[in-house]
Amino acid sequence: MFKTRLLSGIMLVIIALFTIISGGYILFFTLLAVSLIGMRELFRAMKVQDEKANVLAVTGYAGAVLYYGALLLGFEKYGMMAVIGSLILIMFVYVFTYPKYHAEQIMATFFSVIYVSVMLSFIYLTRNLPDGKFLVWLIFLCSWGCDTCAYCVGMLIGKHKMAPVLSPKKSVEGAVGGVLGAALLGVAYAAATKGPVMEYAVICAVGALISMVGDLAASAIKRNQNIKDYGTLIPGHGGILDRFDSVIFTAPVIYFLSKLVLGI
Repeated sequence: MFKTRLLSGIMLVIIALFTIISGGYILFFTLLAVSLIGMRELFRAMKVQDEKANVLAVTGYAGAVLYYGALLLGFEKYGMMAVIGSLILIMFVYVFTYPKYHAEQIMATFFSVIYVSVMLSFIYLTRNLPDGKFLVWLIFLCSWGCDTCAYCVGMLIGKHKMAPVLSPKKSVEGAVGGVLGAALLGVAYAAATKGPVMEYAVICAVGALISMVGDLAASAIKRNQNIKDYGTLIPGHGGILDRFDSVIFTAPVIYFLSKLVLGI
């Protein structure tokens, strides 16, 4: 299992390096594909669809495509318009197929568009910021760096449970270690890229704190739905949402923090 997980992790890093360094349409369409796969995982977990897609699920996918199309035209101008358009499409299906779908399925479908597609799209948006080729990596330093540091510190000195019911293995000490570790990674990254040290440290620390919320939120959904993993796409890791649960929350936070703290 460890070997499988390690090899899968290496492949993920290689793919991430290639797509993010390339940027542009390569990153855009990669994130669109990842979003659609992640939505399918969440649809199955939330009982929106089973193995075969239905009208409601297809409408949700269409909403994600509509939103990504709006990004190409301009996020600031058309992003919210696309989100509202997605909701209207989903409600259109709800009304004109009634009573085929339940309100819970409708809400889960719209939630999936926001939670997966919109949130992940901020990787692309961050990459397109001035100095975005450097800033975008803060997303992964925050999420994956925090996760690694929190695990190591928790294993060494973790005693006080942070969320005993939801995630018994996570500790307060590990959480503190994760935030501090992410901040130190931000400092090291700033030194390596000649970026602003204090600003990168603050961005990484706040991003790390939010990333833990993302991780626990994904766990809460799985527990509510009585599933272990969202999928099996990534051997040893589970599905897209199992690997990108913290990135989903961190991406928009880094985007807005970069604009706020760095004055972009």
